[in-house]
Amino acid sequence: MTAIVTTVRLIVITLTGLLMGFVALVSIPLDRSGKTYFWTGYFWSKVSLYISRVQVVVKGREFVAPGSSYIFVTNHASMADIAAMLLTFPRTRIMFKKELSYVPIWGWALRWGFHIMVDRARPGEAMKSIERAAAAIRTGGSVLLFAEGTRSPDGKLQPFKRGAFALAAKSGVPIIPVTINGSYRVMPKHTFAIQPSTIELIVNPPIPTAGISTREEEIGLMNSVRNIIVSQYREQ
Repeated sequence: MTAIVTTVRLIVITLTGLLMGFVALVSIPLDRSGKTYFWTGYFWSKVSLYISRVQVVVKGREFVAPGSSYIFVTNHASMADIAAMLLTFPRTRIMFKKELSYVPIWGWALRWGFHIMVDRARPGEAMKSIERAAAAIRTGGSVLLFAEGTRSPDGKLQPFKRGAFALAAKSGVPIIPVTINGSYRVMPKHTFAIQPSTIELIVNPPIPTAGISTREEEIGLMNSVRNIIVSQYREQ
């Protein structure tokens, strides 16, 4: 019975993703404000979490001022992290790995839309992605980066990458550390099984980044953000 329920959930989530990916793709040339595009991500997240019987509890939402730009930096233990963050901060741009852009429909929507693709195999292209993200932030908008670079294989926090902090140095936009608890239990890496549960987002006060210019300062900022997330993270 559990296998049947999981299969039905995955089918609904996949079909919703394909439909919303198609709508997002069509909306790109028709709605340059991005309103329709970002709505599709929000709708897919809402449906996916609802059908999975996953609740999202947010603490510290008051630290995010409407209309302001931020770099959201968080841990990453599950595919459910993306849905939880897009549901909570729907107009946020995600920095995603190039490989996802090859997925039909919604991968194409990621590539040609408002999110930011990173080619991790080519350092020069990765730095161009940082520049594009900084430009997007300067024109008004927030960016989400998963600081570990990929999902944790065991629910434990992995070392952080410097990308988010290089972006902060280039843009001067505050970083908001977000700790995600409970998502590994919902859908661990290397499995498609979905466990109904609760995901907790702990949103922390913004950390100013203006004036950061050296590699050492970026690393210091990275360590500070990781310490905040470590102090709030509950391993699954």
